[in-house]
Amino acid sequence: MKSPTTRTQTTTAAVYPDSGDPRRDVRRLAPEILRVEAGEVCLGLHYRARWDDGYGARGWKLAVSLADPEIIASTRETGATLPTSVLVHDALDHLISGFAPSGHRAEAMALAQLARRTGSDPKPDYCQMIREDLLHGQIVGERAWTFIGAALRRQCTPEIALHDDRAVMADLRRRLGDAALTEALLARFQALGEAGHAHAVASWRRLGLEPERRGPLGLAMQAVLEPIDRLAEARQWPAWCGELRLSARGCAFVSSGPPLSARADADRICKDGAARPTKSL
Repeated sequence: MKSPTTRTQTTTAAVYPDSGDPRRDVRRLAPEILRVEAGEVCLGLHYRARWDDGYGARGWKLAVSLADPEIIASTRETGATLPTSVLVHDALDHLISGFAPSGHRAEAMALAQLARRTGSDPKPDYCQMIREDLLHGQIVGERAWTFIGAALRRQCTPEIALHDDRAVMADLRRRLGDAALTEALLARFQALGEAGHAHAVASWRRLGLEPERRGPLGLAMQAVLEPIDRLAEARQWPAWCGELRLSARGCAFVSSGPPLSARADADRICKDGAARPTKSL
């Protein structure tokens, strides 16, 4: 599980009465995490050559993720199938969309937003989390009993609700078998992903951003991340911090240390078909 704070909307208990809801009011986050200033959405960003967090990875973390033990630092690398990195996913599909940085329910919702932003299929990621985490009773952000939903709770031995997550999942595996349980959990992930969509759209608009622009803005953020990550790596800086600044036009990074910045225009990137900054470091 890659990727909960406790800020909630007053209405979430009625929507998810059985859960630790991952949805956050983006207007109530601490300013060092997210703030709107002069028409730009500013996100705190931190770099370490080696994070002292148990993983020891090189890379970047959003300010919202600094105290979250589930978040591993990420770099400019995009992987084989996506045009943007994990950091862009954390920023746009989690934070800007109003979801907690980690937790399986939060990731279900954020992966649905990633699919809308990039055209990717969330099913492989859902299946990986089921196979590696859920079947073994490793649920982040809430108890297994609340995550699995009412339909699967009805399949459980009644007294199992009093037991821990591993016991709940072991009971379901015994009663349903792994194949049927995996299909049921996949359907649960997909339903949760869709359930978060309206909140994500509202969160973008509360910040003055149009969710229809999520694709170009993701490419612009990637175009900014690539040169600053290369620079930090090449100069072997132990630490760096600054802000990512998003607007309807694109994305910029403004350094809090060395007087450096990078900016990428979303429309130009889409027109040129390449992710590169319009200003380099």
